[in-house]
Amino acid sequence: MAAPIEDYALLSDLHTGPLVSLQGSVDWLCFPRFDSPSVFAALLGSEEHGRWLLAPSPPEAVVIDRHYVDSTFVLQTTWQTDTGRVLVTEFMPVGDRRSRLVRRVTGLSGTVLMRQEIRIRPQYATVLPWVSRVLDSAAVRGAEILLAMSGPDALALRGDYLPMAEGHRHAGEFTVAQGQTVDFELTWFPSHEDVPAAIDVDAALELAVDYWTTWAGNCRDDGKYGGAVKRSLLVLRALTHYETGGIVAAPTTSLPEDFGGTRNWDYRYCWLRDASLTLEAMLTHGYETEALKWRNWLLRALAGDPEDLQIMYGVGGERDLTEKELPHLPGYRNARPVRIGNAAVSQYQADVVGEVMVALERLRLAGGKEDHFSWALQRALLGSVENHLADKDFGLWEVRGDAQYFTHSRVMMWAAFDSGVRAVRDHGLPGPVEQWERLRENLAAEVVDLGFNRDLNSFTQTYGGQQTDAALLALPQVGFLAYDDERMLSTVAQLERELLTAEGLLLRYRTETGVDGLEPGEHPFLACSFWLVEQYARSGRRTDAGNLMDMLVGLSNDLGLLSEEYSMKDNRMAGNFPQAFSHLTLVRAADAMHGVDRLSLQPKH
Repeated sequence: MAAPIEDYALLSDLHTGPLVSLQGSVDWLCFPRFDSPSVFAALLGSEEHGRWLLAPSPPEAVVIDRHYVDSTFVLQTTWQTDTGRVLVTEFMPVGDRRSRLVRRVTGLSGTVLMRQEIRIRPQYATVLPWVSRVLDSAAVRGAEILLAMSGPDALALRGDYLPMAEGHRHAGEFTVAQGQTVDFELTWFPSHEDVPAAIDVDAALELAVDYWTTWAGNCRDDGKYGGAVKRSLLVLRALTHYETGGIVAAPTTSLPEDFGGTRNWDYRYCWLRDASLTLEAMLTHGYETEALKWRNWLLRALAGDPEDLQIMYGVGGERDLTEKELPHLPGYRNARPVRIGNAAVSQYQADVVGEVMVALERLRLAGGKEDHFSWALQRALLGSVENHLADKDFGLWEVRGDAQYFTHSRVMMWAAFDSGVRAVRDHGLPGPVEQWERLRENLAAEVVDLGFNRDLNSFTQTYGGQQTDAALLALPQVGFLAYDDERMLSTVAQLERELLTAEGLLLRYRTETGVDGLEPGEHPFLACSFWLVEQYARSGRRTDAGNLMDMLVGLSNDLGLLSEEYSMKDNRMAGNFPQAFSHLTLVRAADAMHGVDRLSLQPKH
């Protein structure tokens, strides 16, 4: 059985992101990219679906400490047994463009019997590879490699104590004494290529620590929540592909939003919305290089007819993300279905262009320069928004019910034109500014007229609706109105009445209304509560903001990682993990608490 979600640690080489449990098992790993088929999938089933266990053999062994080395994704776990202590260091080398996972066992005291078990199951556990022991031609003294081959994929396991075949797995035990070090290196490579040479583990470890600490050194960590901000920015960086600049929403698929329910989705892709908001968080904290790299990824992904715009893409900008179910996988703790791909890719979501345009406007405010391609594409995107002014959409939450006029979506269409107007008026870029101003003002009047329920004294989820939606907290974030505007304050009061749980977390919306076309039931999205912190802090409710922020930061695991949702009743994480949206909204909330200027857009209405 998979471990509780909060028991997992993320590793990263800026290409993929394996998850390692507190019990020492790598239960999820996709090679060579975040969105590649898995080679270990015990997270969505059992050990039979692939994993790599490395832990002390005695059942009484306990973890007495687990942490990342400084501001890195180098994981260190200290185990205590009746006979001694060992330190397990796990990391992925960064920058060598090879897909490798390294695990080092160091004896700290006494002697410890270690157990290793590896089950390689490529292609989402549909393939049983051919595994053999071969001589490592590049090594001295005739060292061996455990080599697994299956179609296009090959994996090589190196180490002083290679496990032996036991049925359809390889397992073994070895003893580590005080002062002794034992290394293992698992390398993926295309099966038609030669086995890559082994790395120098000491040098690779030093380089990995240096890369992450240097990157994090550019982030200030002042303020009460400075540590959480730094770790969140590191997570956002870890979920960014080094070469393409694509930012995945999470490294996992099908971790359930509602245990036992069907809200299990594949998040290993690049949502324009999430990536745009990540760009804003990066910009606020001085990472202009990463922001420009994302912009260039965006331009490549969107190149072509704006009418073909998708709301998400593959890590390299791929468009075919067809959703299908994997019935052979029982799911995380039997939560079916397991899905790969995402059918929402074909939805029309009217807010997306607005998210992109707002992010690019903030990039301009930070000093980013437009080129002939970038601005021309933005103008084309605004033309597409104009073409779809009369169209309903499926909204921020990607509902699988009927299309609606979602108030948040209409505001983001307003924000798209507002960003275009600012680009012309403030930055001197060419464009039909009078036309965009007219469309902006028409949308503003429409939102106030149709999206604000005067009986409730609140903006609503949809035009003419009776329900609220946490997405309405974005209205002041994009400058539609001020955080302390009376209409915003009364909307917040309605959100509190309607969507706050007994424990004090904010739901997205009431799923029992049927608007999303799915069975009701889910746990609170952490992003919504972080938005509420931001709203409280920027409208003068500092005590409420601090209390909620403290609770939310306290929901991260021991490594500072956050999932998509949290079940307060069961005291457990839910949804895909770690979740970029949760971490980027944590950064926004902390910035509001710390009084950080976010290159904010001045309210218009």
